[in-house]
Amino acid sequence: MTPRPALALAAILAAAPASPAERAPQVTVVKAARLFDGTRDTLVRDAVVVVEGTKIKAVGSRLPIPAGATVIDLGDATLLPGLIDTHVHLTGEATDNWYRGTVEDLRRSVAETALRAGEFARRTLAAGFTTVRDLGAGEFVDVGLRNAIGAGVVPGPRVLVTVNALGARGGHCDRTGYPYMLFGKESGIADGIASGPDGFRDAVRFQVKYGADAIKVCATGGVLSLSDEVDTPQLTQEEMTALVEEAHRLRKRVAAHAHGAEGAKVAIHAGIDSVDHGSFLDDEALRMMKERGTFFVPTAMAVEYTARRPRNYPPEIAAKAKAAGEAHASALRKAIQMSVKIAFGTDSGVSPHGRNAEEFALLVAHGMTPAASLRAATSSAAALLGLDESVGTLEPGKEADVVAVPGDPLADVKLTEKVRFVMKGGTVVRNDAARP
Repeated sequence: MTPRPALALAAILAAAPASPAERAPQVTVVKAARLFDGTRDTLVRDAVVVVEGTKIKAVGSRLPIPAGATVIDLGDATLLPGLIDTHVHLTGEATDNWYRGTVEDLRRSVAETALRAGEFARRTLAAGFTTVRDLGAGEFVDVGLRNAIGAGVVPGPRVLVTVNALGARGGHCDRTGYPYMLFGKESGIADGIASGPDGFRDAVRFQVKYGADAIKVCATGGVLSLSDEVDTPQLTQEEMTALVEEAHRLRKRVAAHAHGAEGAKVAIHAGIDSVDHGSFLDDEALRMMKERGTFFVPTAMAVEYTARRPRNYPPEIAAKAKAAGEAHASALRKAIQMSVKIAFGTDSGVSPHGRNAEEFALLVAHGMTPAASLRAATSSAAALLGLDESVGTLEPGKEADVVAVPGDPLADVKLTEKVRFVMKGGTVVRNDAARP
């Protein structure tokens, strides 16, 4: 009897080898002498992390090794969750000569900027940072970079983007200090510049329309802009409240660039999710942040590279860098003493990409414990970004983002600057021990 076509097809399919999607996921075991899980003050000894596919299957001490697993034994090292930097600018990098860098930026095409951004992303991932929030870029290069990384076209961390940072006309997020119409047009909504509550609501919608995962607003003046005061508020309370309300309505979190205390208070009153920089934060602003659970992203590296390392700045920028640098240490120490929630952020791009981990030693120098500084870049950063269900700790069910550093970083936090192993989403992207 001739088999029916449908039965014959079923028999063929049953006998065919399983497709890659149907095969059992690869199991990898990462072992090391110690493990920091992102939540505690102590380390797990004789650490084992079992990874199945892209997820963590099990974490603990001296766990049994599943049959057939690939084992990576890193020896005298400490395993950490993939690190998170909540304030970067992957589409650029400052030079020691502001004048030369400004001319080079003006001559650089969008395509060249995008290619450079890919290199900056690669460096960041190799340094152990598997997730970042990019807080402002031009020409939608950040959106393209995020998409290319997500598609596996270029290596890099997961990237949350804000598209254009939002700000007031003539403020830090605007292009200031140049003659009228030098660049052919006045800044507008496509550049992130708005006015009035309705204008800022529309500006939020514009960024979201074109790919923003989060929103950034310049609540005060800044250091590296030419013609605004570093500590003055730049949005009215009504404008800021409308902006934050609209972003939250669209389920986007908001970061406020804020050096000055009064501008930060405007943002905190509006319900901002993080205050970044905070050079001149006073006791009242810090109390408000503590009461409301607002995160502080101190970007101590930005201060280190603008105020404490020699750079050829115009006089107006140099004066602001000096003032912000002198005030920042006090604000950061007070925030730590008051137990304000702190999330790790570097403002990399102001400092060189791939050196993000230098922030840890700066946080510890201002009063954080090494464990607290590591939590700032893991569980706390994930909570700020709204990603705490998927990243930020080493526990079953989370993305398999695993980083290893030599020795014990709770004894010497600078060991975070010597990353030797990086796994992102179950894929090993760096393993120095495997090199000849």
